[in-house]
Amino acid sequence: MTPAPDSSTPVPEGTPGSADQPLRVAIIGAGPAGFYAAEHLLKQGDLNIEVDMFDRLPTPFGLVRHGVAPDHPKIKNVTKVFDRTAQNPKFRFFGNVCCGEHLTLADFRNHYHQIVYTVGAQTDRALGIAGEELQGSHSATEFVAWYNGHPDYCDLEFDLSQPTVVVVGVGNVAVDVARILCRTIDELKQTDIADYALEALAKSKVKRVVMLGRRGPAQAAFSFPELKELGKMDDGQVRVLAEEAELDDLTKKHMAENPDATAQKKVDLLQEMAGSPDAGKSRDLAIRFLVSPTNITGKDGQVAGVDIVQNELYETDNGTMRPRATEKTEHLDCGLIFRSVGYQGVPLEGVPFYDKWAVIPNEKGRVTTDEQSNEPVTGEYCAGWIKRGPTGLIGTNKGDAIETVECMLEDIRAGNVLKPQHATAEAVEAFIRKRQPKYFSYDHWRTLDEHELSLGKEAGRPRVKLTSVEAMLEVLGK
Repeated sequence: MTPAPDSSTPVPEGTPGSADQPLRVAIIGAGPAGFYAAEHLLKQGDLNIEVDMFDRLPTPFGLVRHGVAPDHPKIKNVTKVFDRTAQNPKFRFFGNVCCGEHLTLADFRNHYHQIVYTVGAQTDRALGIAGEELQGSHSATEFVAWYNGHPDYCDLEFDLSQPTVVVVGVGNVAVDVARILCRTIDELKQTDIADYALEALAKSKVKRVVMLGRRGPAQAAFSFPELKELGKMDDGQVRVLAEEAELDDLTKKHMAENPDATAQKKVDLLQEMAGSPDAGKSRDLAIRFLVSPTNITGKDGQVAGVDIVQNELYETDNGTMRPRATEKTEHLDCGLIFRSVGYQGVPLEGVPFYDKWAVIPNEKGRVTTDEQSNEPVTGEYCAGWIKRGPTGLIGTNKGDAIETVECMLEDIRAGNVLKPQHATAEAVEAFIRKRQPKYFSYDHWRTLDEHELSLGKEAGRPRVKLTSVEAMLEVLGK
């Protein structure tokens, strides 16, 4: 077996990546993983690389724009890093271009030496219980995209006249959903939440939000800062049952054998919350543990409540702790349910896909023919959630993307790349203009960005988002 060339191996003149022949890379997906991959590729001073980034939405940044909670503006500052990458003259952005509609995989292979899929996890996992299809049963994905002004979700409606809402899950997304429901309108006015969402939430009758966690407080997926922030809502208070905040014997044993300072901090804060007096605030956020929904009940096709079962933890053969149902059950009346049990990737036409894990099968980012094979698909790679599943924070995508790019660099130096017929920047742009004349460049995004910031300044808010492609096109005169 021939060893892979190291980073000092020069690329021969006349081959992709050499001074006289740029290596052309397409990145499909303009979220954090895509920008981190572009950043690392363009840092390679010994290689001549040109990067084109594509997204089906007109705007870049993916979940940073449409997934990060509007009351978390500091997290969105990462876009300044992405913006610096976009200033590189060897980087181009093509927004409002949909893979599979405007350009096929064959088109990409005909114009690029390497293709990177960074499309994220675009849908949600189902609970798989009866009643999930009732009116008033939604995914957290939909609600988050709606209040963040995602063009695909801006026409959705949620019945916020319901006094009680159940959120299934205790991860950071579940906490975001619960917190937005419990914020006052004055708090939300200070954010870039979508205008229509602000108007709807101003009329909200929600008084109680109940989060359901199937495991115990020590295993809760939310971060400590997210939990701590719940105690700082102007007119919302957190309630935790004292008996559910207490650790069971198995968890105590596990934590003694495997100390985890972060998990302990969360447990300590939850127990403190359980012992806190009534703050007299108008909205309650109850965090429940060791409970799972078993059935969503309805009346006239509308959610009316949820049956839940109490769980107990047990240790598996490999030492992990899992919940299992007991015989103790209860019923919660509610009119609105959000499931927040994980995002899920969706397949791209012509690209291998592992249905069980909802990811593209890969070996360190190299796309493989299937989940059981290490045989790479020449010139195709993946990074981010579509590579590893929906885990980690925004920054997690940096190391993930670098791992993928390092494999790409090995393949470049080995000459193991695609052999496109039209591998020039001019050919790609001409082709895209023909297929999708209403594409958005990064300069177009800058114009939109300035317009939204200006609208925000007039309204006394950080930004007012445009939430339809048609409105964006109008600003650009397209």
